[in-house]
Amino acid sequence: MKESNEFIDLLPPDLIKFVLVVLFSLLIGLEQRRQFLDSNIGSRFGTDRAFTLIGILGFILYSLSPATLIPFLGGGFVLSIFLAIFYFIRGFHQKKFSLTSIIVALITFCLTPIIYTQPDWLVILIVVSVLILVEIKEALFDFSKKIDDNEFITLAEFLVIAGVILPLLPNESFSENITISPYKFWLAIVAVSGISYFSYLLKKFVFPKSGIVLTGILGGLYSSTVTTFILAKKSKELEEDYKITAAIILATTMMFIRIFILALLFNKPIAMQLAPSFGFFVVVTTLFALYFLWLDQKKTNKTETKQEISSMSNPLEFKTSLVFGILFIVFALLTSFVNKQYGTSGIKILSFVVGITDIDPFIINIFQSKWSITNGILTTAVINAVTSNNLLKMIYSITLSKKTIRKPILFSFSILIIIGLVVAFLF
Repeated sequence: MKESNEFIDLLPPDLIKFVLVVLFSLLIGLEQRRQFLDSNIGSRFGTDRAFTLIGILGFILYSLSPATLIPFLGGGFVLSIFLAIFYFIRGFHQKKFSLTSIIVALITFCLTPIIYTQPDWLVILIVVSVLILVEIKEALFDFSKKIDDNEFITLAEFLVIAGVILPLLPNESFSENITISPYKFWLAIVAVSGISYFSYLLKKFVFPKSGIVLTGILGGLYSSTVTTFILAKKSKELEEDYKITAAIILATTMMFIRIFILALLFNKPIAMQLAPSFGFFVVVTTLFALYFLWLDQKKTNKTETKQEISSMSNPLEFKTSLVFGILFIVFALLTSFVNKQYGTSGIKILSFVVGITDIDPFIINIFQSKWSITNGILTTAVINAVTSNNLLKMIYSITLSKKTIRKPILFSFSILIIIGLVVAFLF
């Protein structure tokens, strides 16, 4: 290895860069040739040899005057004229217009100054990006078919709330009663929306026809309560009792994971205290789900269900954010009042009550609290909230589902609730 490094050091730097230009240009040209192997397009300005020569031309012109770049810029201008002429002539005769090969040729021409002036990792990243983007033309075309008119608006909304509004907000508390600053309030919205949006994108674009189990997993990352509600209602229409039961349990598994991620973002000490109990919850719920899936596999003469279950809406809708914001402020005021009037016992009781609502606003308030309460008490409040939320989901499942899945649901959630009560008592 040492001898090879010494040999490379003996080579002229310009020779190494010339070899890189030729190699990268040839790779791009070979990719272009592969694109035209099964194509009926007649004339094209070239593939592997032409692209390699374009790269060499760029190297020659850059080497003539790397300080002023006059030969390089002049050659690039002439090359652009020739490529433009070719583009319009081909478009006129074949009635097909495509700028991809033209742009790739110009990028190939620019490889030399990039190799000379930019770090190696950036050069490789540019070449790899060109190769991948050219190769995935059909995949991008199929992907674009899945995007409706509102998707870019949704993406723009997320970029605005995360990259524009958030940095502009002050990081000072609202008041003595609301100890959370506007910045941390909005950060909570960004964090919850970000996790939900990620799950939403996975469901819509990566797993658009996800089965029952995957619906439970992705839906649980979005909202385990909503997912449980919908799956329980769907159970009356589908003959997939054990799968639906497993999906409902897995939605709760993802709830524990989502809350732990939020704890890591907002309060690492509490996250570390939650880690053992939440890890245990995840293991228990996963084992329950695997058991029900095993029972499903044992069933004979079962038919595979292909029906798609839609359990997710756009997480960045104004109404959704508004409800979260209102609940966040309400819980901030209510928690502060309960803490002042009733102390830690009041916080524990309140944590059970909030389980019947969206628990994320309350939990994030707990994570960002500045009260003189120990992390142990706050951790207990979080566990109480998820336990009462599990009770709510059990009630939803039993009352809305078909009779055949009520017993396994009752058994599974009862175990989770008992474990939650025991863990809260130990804290």
